[in-house]
Amino acid sequence: MTVIESTPAATGTTDVCAAAPPSHPRPDGQDRYTISEVAAWTGLTAHTLRWYERIGLMPHVDRSATGQRRFTNRDLDWLTLVGKLRLTGMPVAAMVRYAELVRAGDHTFDERRELLETTRRDVLARIAELHETLAVLDYKIDIYTGARPAPERAAR
Repeated sequence: MTVIESTPAATGTTDVCAAAPPSHPRPDGQDRYTISEVAAWTGLTAHTLRWYERIGLMPHVDRSATGQRRFTNRDLDWLTLVGKLRLTGMPVAAMVRYAELVRAGDHTFDERRELLETTRRDVLARIAELHETLAVLDYKIDIYTGARPAPERAAR
């Protein structure tokens, strides 16, 4: 299941924050990436990718005949979503729960939506705090900008 398939679209609204997902390095069908390729593409370490798989945050990752992990474009899409969830400050346990719900199927849409709505409220609260903090910084910068001493005049 891709990120788009796992997250129902909002109806009747335009999401100004929505962005096209990053393009994949290879087309579907030729998308067998090694763990080092995925690490380079995502910026995650191989250790983190293995940990994600171990804790259930990553869906089942295919293996080659020799046992090496082989990631797909769907895995890259999933990791993109996980990266965004990490940026929200969502706890790992909640991300794992979300992954479990996605794997459980469509009947979990409501629970997934609730989890994402809770995270959205938390993000909006953090944004409000950051706006207040930015206002304080701007105020202080304005004070220091106005308090700058005049440049010294060169002796004639």
